[in-house]
Amino acid sequence: MRAVGLSSVTWRKSSYSNNDGGNCLEVADDFPHIPVRDSKNPTGPTLAFGAAAWSSFVAGVKGGRIGA
Repeated sequence: MRAVGLSSVTWRKSSYSNNDGGNCLEVADDFPHIPVRDSKNPTGPTLAFGAAAWSSFVAGVKGGRIGA
């Protein structure tokens, strides 16, 4: 996968993240692969997931099979 510049990306916090400093996941929209980062470390590593893998992950979180 080629590197994509993410310095000017608008990140949004996941609706499943809480506001007390824990479990803060941010995602960016409008990419063929979904970039994800830890909001507590915005200059740290970013992971990118394919659409099918991301959809499966989100479905698992919503269904209570992932997390906690």
